[in-house]
Amino acid sequence: MATAAPRTFGVPWPELNDGILYKDVVESSDHGMTLIQFYSSKYRNSAPVQGWLQRIQNGQIKIDGRVITDPNESISAGLEVVYYRLPWKEPDAPYFLEILYEDDDMSALNKPSGLQVLPGGLFQQRTVLSQLQWRESEQSTLLASREQHPVPVHRLGRGTSGILLCAKTKIAKSRLSIYFADGTSLIGGKRNTTKEPSSVRKISKIYRALVNGLVDEDEVIISEPIGVIKYPGVAKGLYVASPSGKPALSKVKVLERNMQGNCSLVQVEIQSGRPHQIRIHLSFIGHPLLGDPLYDIGGKPRCFDSQSVDEDFAQDGGYCRPQHAVPGDCGYFLHAHQLLLTHPVTDEVIKIPAPLPSILQTQREAQSIQQEAVRNL
Repeated sequence: MATAAPRTFGVPWPELNDGILYKDVVESSDHGMTLIQFYSSKYRNSAPVQGWLQRIQNGQIKIDGRVITDPNESISAGLEVVYYRLPWKEPDAPYFLEILYEDDDMSALNKPSGLQVLPGGLFQQRTVLSQLQWRESEQSTLLASREQHPVPVHRLGRGTSGILLCAKTKIAKSRLSIYFADGTSLIGGKRNTTKEPSSVRKISKIYRALVNGLVDEDEVIISEPIGVIKYPGVAKGLYVASPSGKPALSKVKVLERNMQGNCSLVQVEIQSGRPHQIRIHLSFIGHPLLGDPLYDIGGKPRCFDSQSVDEDFAQDGGYCRPQHAVPGDCGYFLHAHQLLLTHPVTDEVIKIPAPLPSILQTQREAQSIQQEAVRNL
C-alpha cells in the first residue's frame, strides 16, 4: 500500500535578488551633517568610511529623489535620504518546504537546514518568508475575498530544520505571538519548573539534537541565563551563556549514547525562546552540538577577538564576510521535532510532528521506518 506524497511548495531562487532600499528622514539632531558623516556614523556597522564613500560616488544615494555623488553634500532636517543596495547573488539555499499542517488560520512547515526564516545579512530574498509570499501571490486569484498575511511567528536558526509555525491571518499572528512570549515570560517569573508545561503554556516545543561526548545523566535541566556580547560581524551582538543575561530553561533527555562515535542523541524541550538557546545550553554543559562551528564548551564562541575590526570592504562597499564563524553558519544537527499547541482560533489542542532526519533517529526508530517502507512496497 503506497503512502500519500507529502505536500510541498517552493519556487527556484532568481540568480540575483532585487536589491534593497533603505530610507531615512533626517532628524533635527543630524541637521547640517555631510552625507558621508551621516552614513558612516549612523550605519557604521554596515560599512567602513571608505565603503560609504564608494556607495555615494557610485550614485547609490538619493536626497529627496536626487542622486547625490558628493560625499560632502550637507543634509537638512526633514529631507528623505535613500540608500540603494545593489542586487547581489545570495548564497545557495534550499527552497522546497513541506506542509505538515494547514488550515484557514495557520500552517506548520518542515523547514530544511540551510534556509533562513526572515531577511537578514546576505539573505534578503532566499528566505521562508519570500516563499510564503510567492505562494500567497499565486493563490491570490482564488482567495481574492480573503485577507491573509502568511508570516512566520517565530524563528529557527538557518542550520536548524523542522517545524516552523506560520500565521495566515492577523488574529492568528497576534495570538500565536502571545503564546510564544508568554512561555518565555513564565521562565522570567521563575515558575515552578517541575510542573507540566502543557498545563500552563499554550505551546510546547521538542527538539532532537546530536551532541559531542557522552552525556552522563539521563536527564538534565539547564537554567543558565543567556545574554549578549560584542562580536565582530554580528551587528547586534552574539548571544552567549551569561550569568547576567535573561532567564532561559531547557530540559534535556538522553535517548541514545554512541560509545564508538563519542556522541549522544538527545531530546530537548525548551520552555523559553532565547536565540540559539539549545546550541548555547548544550555547549554550556560541555556537550556542543556535533558540527557546530560557533559555540564551544561553556556556551561561548570558539575563538574571537571582540576588539578586532576588519576595515577592508567587499565589492558592494560593505564589510567582508568575517573569517570566523557567525550564528547563521550551518553544520550542526538540530531538528524541531514536535509541537503541541492550543489552536489560536478554535482552542483545539493540536500535536504536530516533523519527520526526523536519519542521523537524528534512534536505532529503534530507524528500524521501524525501514520495516514500514518494506510493507509499503
